[in-house]
Amino acid sequence: MKEGPDIARIAALIGDPARANMLAALMHGKALTASELSAEAGITKQTASAHLTKLTDGGLLQVRKQGRHKYFALANDDVAQVLENLMGLAAGMGLLRTRTGPKDMALRMARICYNHLAGEMGTRMYDGLLAQGHLRRDDGVLVLTKSGEAFVRDLGIDLGVLQTKKGPLCRECLDWSERRSHLAGSLGRALFSRFEELGWMKCAPDSRVVTFSKHGKKMFNTMFG
Repeated sequence: MKEGPDIARIAALIGDPARANMLAALMHGKALTASELSAEAGITKQTASAHLTKLTDGGLLQVRKQGRHKYFALANDDVAQVLENLMGLAAGMGLLRTRTGPKDMALRMARICYNHLAGEMGTRMYDGLLAQGHLRRDDGVLVLTKSGEAFVRDLGIDLGVLQTKKGPLCRECLDWSERRSHLAGSLGRALFSRFEELGWMKCAPDSRVVTFSKHGKKMFNTMFG
């Protein structure tokens, strides 16, 4: 393609296996050091440093400095969305890197997708919000309805603050394991944070897996079916 966005450059950055592993490791939304990312990719720190420079220069990563340490994170929600969509495409084609096991089952049930809830629980929440009329699609755009606004406020979320943030309030994100949409955008992020605050769920250490407490699962099921 001689004109338009240079997708080949982005694809080349993601396409290297080591870089793909490091990007996937950052999908839990936390910033990691070069040493931690080299371990995730199974490469030396020196090689990881070269890859991280390419990813940063290419606009896929941002660097945060704290004292003597550098921390790397995904540049923005757009990068996370592209990665999740690629995971969905790969999963749909049967291109899985590991054998199915307990960890895989847990990831499919509930996981963090950068900063919002994904997996079976994520799609269930999204479907529930649509079925109850809290969300609707207008010409392909996801909209929070009046009943949805009341629902969000009743949960203790400051909707006014969300509406001042950059980026969409509600956005669909293709779930790689369910092959259906879950909720992203600032509302998806706020709901995830609120469920954590309420003690309904928590992120597993060093993993994208999200676990629900017994009470949290009961409340979630009552709320979303």
